Amino acid sequence: MRFVSFGFFLFFSFLYAQYPDNHSCKECHEQIYEEYQGSGHAKSYFTNELHKKVADKVSESAYSCATCHMPAADNIGQLLGGTARPNIDNKTHSDGVSCFFCHTLAYVKTAHSFNENIKARQVEGYKPTLYGRLENPDDSDKHSSVTNPVYAQNVCKGCHSHKRNESNATVFGAMQEGQNSLDCIKCHMPEASGGAEKMDKKARGKHVSHRFLGIYDKEFRKKGVDINVTVEAENLLVGLHNTMAHPLIIQPARAKYLQITIMRGGDLLWKSYQNDPKEDKQAYFASAYSQHGKSVILPAKATHSVTHNLEANEKRVLRYSIPKLKKGDQVIVTLYVQMAKNECAEVIDLEDKSLLEPQLIKEVLYTQN
Repeated sequence: MRFVSFGFFLFFSFLYAQYPDNHSCKECHEQIYEEYQGSGHAKSYFTNELHKKVADKVSESAYSCATCHMPAADNIGQLLGGTARPNIDNKTHSDGVSCFFCHTLAYVKTAHSFNENIKARQVEGYKPTLYGRLENPDDSDKHSSVTNPVYAQNVCKGCHSHKRNESNATVFGAMQEGQNSLDCIKCHMPEASGGAEKMDKKARGKHVSHRFLGIYDKEFRKKGVDINVTVEAENLLVGLHNTMAHPLIIQPARAKYLQITIMRGGDLLWKSYQNDPKEDKQAYFASAYSQHGKSVILPAKATHSVTHNLEANEKRVLRYSIPKLKKGDQVIVTLYVQMAKNECAEVIDLEDKSLLEPQLIKEVLYTQN
């Protein structure tokens, strides 16, 4: 799988006169830097085991994920072309989705297979210009600052919109046509106290958080899906409402599922599945891939993909036949996420086994009156 275009190389062919690495931003933006360090954007090929091993499995030569996972690389064309490999000693590689990269986007070019982030040219010999949403932003001795409407409209769409592989199979899709970045920002970058700079010269008092809250934040992930339980005679109705502006499942390696148990006096009365959560097909949300009709695990090799999903803002009711409940019986509905599906272990050897373990998203308890 190799995502290459002439336009992409054209805009990345120039050398930066200066590359301010992530740590250099801390001098003025200490709070934002600390937030960013705990985010998914700060993870790189060298610190995200699942990503690294999947990328290496796809190709031992070309690093085709660099477009979004190592976008500031000073030799990105060579990485995509397979004539260079990620180098941990190169800051433009190890910085992940770097501060400098995100804040020097000129615009996002929409394309069928994947969108392209088009960088603004930085003139050699001059301090760089960084872009953002702030009105009347401050300049500094490190960089000048400019307001750019792309940061409210399309900045997230360069990497988080969609991606299709060389066979036109969907690898992931997060944003609907017509959505803008404000749909992402209001949830994943909520306002936080403190100005954007350590020296809050313009007394703004607040900034958007750069933690990029997501599935790894235990409190944040509770907010994504509302669950309600209704019992009608011998029927259990579990209502799900995806309150997010994107589908429940986006990443191809991930699975989310419900475990439903009914307890009577401390004993298990009923369970929605016995051994594998995939037994309950209506409550197991994940992507599956095939290559010319044969099941495959790596989406890069797929010719067809299908995702059992809960779409953005979708409401759905799951129905189960259960034993007739007595007063005091408890129905426990638990939503889990598995960062790497069991199938992943068939093609890559993960040292961090917690990636294969179910992690709690939220739990709802119903007691029969």
